[in-house]
Amino acid sequence: MSVLQDLLEYQKVDAQLREIEQTIAASDVRKKFLQAKKFMESAREKFETQDKRAQDLKRLRDDLSRRAEEIGKQIAEYADLDEMVDEGGDVSFYKKNAQALLDRLRGLKAEMQKLTADITATAEEYERFKKQGVVMQKQYKEYKEKFDALKAEHADKVKAINEKLAVIAKKLPAETLKKYQQKRKEKIFPIIVPLSGDRCVCGMDFPLAQQGKLAGGNVVECENCRRFVYKEG
Repeated sequence: MSVLQDLLEYQKVDAQLREIEQTIAASDVRKKFLQAKKFMESAREKFETQDKRAQDLKRLRDDLSRRAEEIGKQIAEYADLDEMVDEGGDVSFYKKNAQALLDRLRGLKAEMQKLTADITATAEEYERFKKQGVVMQKQYKEYKEKFDALKAEHADKVKAINEKLAVIAKKLPAETLKKYQQKRKEKIFPIIVPLSGDRCVCGMDFPLAQQGKLAGGNVVECENCRRFVYKEG
């Protein structure tokens, strides 16, 4: 049997394996499992981000509290304003300072309102994420068991197919098999295709010189889709 025939036989058997893989991949069980798995893998990073956000908000709250205390002390200095004026204090100076303190107080109030909203939103987001985490933990456990069971259903058939592939693989040149397996990983299938007229199945034209290389059962890699191309008959 020629290399071409061995390749075609290998692909024929491999197609059975691919069909099982696609069945498993398209299953709702796998989708639910991967959804939960992805969430669990990213959960730690998400919690760390939220923790950092909470620390930032705490620092901001502490800073606002410090600034509010400073303004409070400055306002307290005007408790004896009447006495200060009676003693010859500059009223315009006091009014200017009072206005500045008022402006700072208004600005501080706006910052506090925004901070309160941010803290509330962060707390709500954390609670939502925590509840989602509980759901996803349950889903992960449930669908991991189902996914393992689904794969186990096909295990014997997959094993038998792989054994057939191993037998055929021994007949193939190592480099050819390596290229085939690499294309398989890249989701290229079918990997070995016949020349259709003077084109590959992907639509790439094969010039006459290139077609000449297909004589005698040889295969050539398409420059466009990288499939193995052969000539029938």
